[in-house]
Amino acid sequence: MVLTEQLTQFPYKPLYKPNQLICGTGQIGIVTGWTVRGAIAKHLSSDEFAVIGQLYSPTRGISFLIRNLLANPHVRFLVVLNATKEDINAGGCECLLDFFRQGFSEGKSDTGRKCWIIESRISGYIDIEIEANALEQLRQSVQCREAKSISDAVSIVKDYSQLREVKPWGKELKFPLAEIIPNVLPGTRYGHRIEGRTIAETWVKIIHRIKTTGTLRPTGYDGQWQELIDLMAIVTDEPPDFYFPEPNYLPLDREFIEEYVHQVVDDSAYRQGVKYTYGQRLRSWFGRDQIEQIIHKLIGEIDAASAVMSLWDVKDHDTGGSPCLNHIWLRVVDNELSMTATFRSNDMFSAWPANAIGLRKLQEHIRDEIAKKSEYNLRMGPLITISQSAHIYDDTFDSVDRTINDHYHHIIEEERKRYLDAVGNFLIKVEGKEMLVCQTTPGSGEVVMYYRGKDPLKLLREICASSPAIQPEHSGYLGLELQKAFDCIRSGKIYVQDQ
Repeated sequence: MVLTEQLTQFPYKPLYKPNQLICGTGQIGIVTGWTVRGAIAKHLSSDEFAVIGQLYSPTRGISFLIRNLLANPHVRFLVVLNATKEDINAGGCECLLDFFRQGFSEGKSDTGRKCWIIESRISGYIDIEIEANALEQLRQSVQCREAKSISDAVSIVKDYSQLREVKPWGKELKFPLAEIIPNVLPGTRYGHRIEGRTIAETWVKIIHRIKTTGTLRPTGYDGQWQELIDLMAIVTDEPPDFYFPEPNYLPLDREFIEEYVHQVVDDSAYRQGVKYTYGQRLRSWFGRDQIEQIIHKLIGEIDAASAVMSLWDVKDHDTGGSPCLNHIWLRVVDNELSMTATFRSNDMFSAWPANAIGLRKLQEHIRDEIAKKSEYNLRMGPLITISQSAHIYDDTFDSVDRTINDHYHHIIEEERKRYLDAVGNFLIKVEGKEMLVCQTTPGSGEVVMYYRGKDPLKLLREICASSPAIQPEHSGYLGLELQKAFDCIRSGKIYVQDQ
């Protein structure tokens, strides 16, 4: 190894995601995976590295990372920290390493988009707009090494930084970036309710609602998202072993979930560079095991309305490491245990399905522990999530569109076949010159209300005002039937509902 003082400074100039990067003046790029970039930056001076950044996703993050490297040809070394369980689950760092080790080939993403596919067991994509010869030149020109710990990464960087200055491998290369601009329909920004039987079904409905009516806003991460504020999602009948569609269209699989649920249910030791896990916040962060507290609280007072767990620490305002999941509330009603979880911020495309599955497992764990330690044998009630900022990021718009196009209408058609409105059923008949509407409960058919009138629109408004939770499709159906009844009264014909 030839030692020398570094004579030249190379300011790193990112084209994409600059606010997510720590930039220096050296020739070494550092990819920290899920480890916070500051955990490595604090051990280095700015002239020892070119850039430090995290990599969460192989399908969303690698292409931007490579675009930035092509625009900064003075970067001749790359250190990839592939150290945590989160890195293993996500696969981003492994996929990036495989790009340099094994290369790429032309293909299509899981959404059908033409792209370069990285030769890896992990699915990773690079924009097809980037020329193949540029990618090959990058692979041949940048020396890439894997690190398994923060200290290992710092040691490799220190070694590289002692090498004699290496000339840039070429000129800056920039390639066009395809931009997808969604068509947004008018809609309510605040307060939404979506219900489904399974997490998969509910998820498709969620991303459809956001993509259709969500407000386009800039993010703090150098991009845009579509956002709805205060979105409540209710999952009613998720099976114990979880429903995965076949073929699976969720952004996760069973192998990922087996690892992820431990991050929600179980405690974990502190790891340098890793902010927290939800399980750590619930089990030990505040010096008390909140999950055990809730189990004993409900055993002692089964109808308690104060079964609350908090993940927010007042110190989070200062550290910038605040959890997205902030509050969990459990409630037993009619021998049924429900769970409500509040997220301050929620990536509804990539994160919500895993969040929901982890929370459902926690709900099941609490139900089972109550059964073991008491005489209560509770049924599993719904899982409810309240996402205060429910959003999808612009780099997933094409994936969102494909998922909606492939699955949304089928889900809605299946839902219509098992149609059931919580406000009940409405029986319509004609008595003389008036229409009589009888409202019954959805289960037993018990009569709860009568409505009578001559004007179909006025009558529909009265019904909707009395039952504001009525499903839109149900109110539309009532409007059609009331108009038919009104027409029969005017023409002297006999009205029969649904004929």
